[in-house]
Amino acid sequence: MTELERKIKAKIPGADTGIEVKKSLCAICSPGNHCGLDVYVKDGKILKVEGTPEHPYNQGHICTKGAMNRAYIYRKDRIRTPLRRVGKRGEGKFEPITWEEAYAEIAEKLNRVKDDYGANSVAFTTGYCKWYRPYYHRFVYAFGSVNYSTDDCTCYRAMVLANECTMCRAQGPDIAHTNTLMAWAWGGFYSDHLSVGEVEELKARGGKIVVIDSRITRASQRFADVFLHIRPGTDGALALGMAKIILDNGWADMDFIRRYTYGFEEYAAYVKQFDLERVARITGLNLADIMEATRLFATNGPACCNFSASTLTQQYNGFQTHRAILCLLGLTGNIDRPGGNIPSSNTYLCRPAGFKSRESQYYMEKAPDLTQMFLYDKFPIWYEYCHETQAITLADVILSGEPYPIKALYGVGMNFKMYPQTDKLVKALDQIDFFVNTDLFMTYTSKFADIVLPCCSSLERGEFKVYPGGYGVYTKPVIQPLYESKSDTDILCELARYMELDDPLLLEGYEASVDYIMQGCGLTVEQFKQSDLPVKMPNAAPTPVGTTLRNGFTTPSGKFEFYSNVVARYEKSHGLSPLPVYIPSFADDPSPEFAREYPFFLSAGCRIPNTLHSRLHEVPWSRAIRPEPMVEIHPDDARRLDIHDGDLVEVYSPSGSVTVKAMLTRRIHTGTVEVAHGYTEANISQVVSDQHQNPYTGFPGYKASRCNIRKV
Repeated sequence: MTELERKIKAKIPGADTGIEVKKSLCAICSPGNHCGLDVYVKDGKILKVEGTPEHPYNQGHICTKGAMNRAYIYRKDRIRTPLRRVGKRGEGKFEPITWEEAYAEIAEKLNRVKDDYGANSVAFTTGYCKWYRPYYHRFVYAFGSVNYSTDDCTCYRAMVLANECTMCRAQGPDIAHTNTLMAWAWGGFYSDHLSVGEVEELKARGGKIVVIDSRITRASQRFADVFLHIRPGTDGALALGMAKIILDNGWADMDFIRRYTYGFEEYAAYVKQFDLERVARITGLNLADIMEATRLFATNGPACCNFSASTLTQQYNGFQTHRAILCLLGLTGNIDRPGGNIPSSNTYLCRPAGFKSRESQYYMEKAPDLTQMFLYDKFPIWYEYCHETQAITLADVILSGEPYPIKALYGVGMNFKMYPQTDKLVKALDQIDFFVNTDLFMTYTSKFADIVLPCCSSLERGEFKVYPGGYGVYTKPVIQPLYESKSDTDILCELARYMELDDPLLLEGYEASVDYIMQGCGLTVEQFKQSDLPVKMPNAAPTPVGTTLRNGFTTPSGKFEFYSNVVARYEKSHGLSPLPVYIPSFADDPSPEFAREYPFFLSAGCRIPNTLHSRLHEVPWSRAIRPEPMVEIHPDDARRLDIHDGDLVEVYSPSGSVTVKAMLTRRIHTGTVEVAHGYTEANISQVVSDQHQNPYTGFPGYKASRCNIRKV
């Protein structure tokens, strides 16, 4: 009896039913979490999924989203064959064509645009998933275009840029060894579910937890010793005020500051203006609560901070807000020490695994002149560190034709709904000669494409992933790709042949590329494929705590920078501040006329537990939890506007409007409304202006814009 047969018999009474338990991973939340899955398969069909108990990352735990994998894969609107548009754009009328016809037409039209206008006139973009991105990135550069963009132009990347300008690319909280956790915008029950167990253990051993959030959450109610129910968009002011308290009370780690930091004097002078009373007025917090939260963090060490990938950075002052919070770690010496925030180095797809791969060398080998990317001069901090276009104002670039015309779009899971003021981008498609999108489903975006290509899910393909602790895995398909769908990398490889791209490694396919990227880890793809579970890479080793302090930070000074030398390069030319300044956006401090017309603070894209972005809204299980889009509004505001639970209301701004149902809740502040994103029939991104951007990163103001609300 094989090991697999023993496991089936242990899991399933009467295992002679023909059911197999196959190993895979969940890619609904990628790449941050890609939990191991046990997939029950009979006659080539998935019966159910569970977490894999022996998986080193999730150890059997999966979230509500992961549990929906079967329903997600078998959605009725799966694209079954390549399609060609036969109706008007957006009408959703297509005819089936063969893969050969699709490849030939795409190759001919993209190459024609390249010949007529130049390769940069084809813009390439992608949303979820992320597993194919290095391969896709190389594909774009092999074609010759500099305009490769991803959903990172609205998600995650701004946090990375703030890290880079302050200390290093990545760092995370050592919750297992800390005494105090300061959790900013943390809601582990709705996002990053595996973090909940660590926080529970911290609480059980007597650790202290400060939760800072603009809404009351399950996490704040269950774990917070001090809960700071902060006014949205004011976290930066709070962090600077905490810094003043720490300095005034002698709680700063001056030895750490002298040895390992740069620009402290300028920073210390700046925070003097953030006295406790002023910070309380800005944030709406109680003075005693601010004081107690700061005391715990500064005196009950070691202490660490948990960060949200996007919540704090999707606002006008978001980049500097994240830097201001990082500076609290530098001020107290809670960096690269047990229980603090530990610098790490990413291995592959933004995940640290104790090994330095050749990911960037792989796609940069074919890179054109990246200074030709559109908007290159507008967001200098973005382009200091990113090998991709900041595409948040893609519509303006298309409509203006500057710095060159964009005549074709190629999307892999492109999602219009991630762009603010979405209808403007849809209108810009009138200027596009040719648009291709690849997806599992006939999405809102795909309906506007000229050619739609069907890709498959993570359970229908093999892919490579790494995990903390030095693990790597190459999964196997648990079922054959449904209908005529193919893996994203197979599509790109086959299309590269039709386009006659001059790149032998790309044409060898995905597995050869993974072997190139991971060369030196001690294993090849073939060796990884021999195991159904993640295996230790022989040459991977954890970086010992204290390494960064010994070797230096990855900043120009080699130190933790309160005053950023990189930002200082653009102080005169772009008006950017090297210090982590707090500048209210118009959401906090608008003109009197604008404030009267749009008195509500809008937080667009708040998390709900049953979906991620727009990926699960059409899964029946998920939709049943919140079948209709809703706006959360405080009862006091609703009473003033004569709005009741379930009433249809319009949320509107100068950029657009949506009609949703009212949901009254005391979990948010008065004067604030919150709307979950991803609903096609009520796309809240439309209400957010594409011009309200962070000047450092280009990030949109999803969590900090203004709107009004009225009963329909």
